[in-house]
Amino acid sequence: MTYTADPRVDAYIDALPDWQQAICREVRDLVHAADAEVTETIKRTNRPYFVLQGNICALLAARDHVNVFLYDGAIVPDPDGIITAGHENKTARTVSFREGDPIKAKPMIAMFRAIIANNRAGGWRKLKSRV
Repeated sequence: MTYTADPRVDAYIDALPDWQQAICREVRDLVHAADAEVTETIKRTNRPYFVLQGNICALLAARDHVNVFLYDGAIVPDPDGIITAGHENKTARTVSFREGDPIKAKPMIAMFRAIIANNRAGGWRKLKSRV
């Protein structure tokens, strides 16, 4: 898979323990696989964000896990039950991975694609106002 990597995102990932690096790299590849137009950047000082007409997701490595913050996660279906936190949050939800946890690629890509489609349709605020 080819995409333009932001060296600041590389630096964030490279500073992590090996198991967290592996998770972040796999999630990074999956979000880019969801749409060739996805770009990556740093926001909030040092957090990797993946964007396309709005935020798709962000990475945050904690001591014992990696959080993938899904934007618009509250209006995106989760038929595979991959969301681990934020079920009551109106805009974002979280998928957390601990060392050794498998990443369910197909559900993650499906969720990223749904978020991207929502972004292209005007974002969660516009979509929520229709409901």
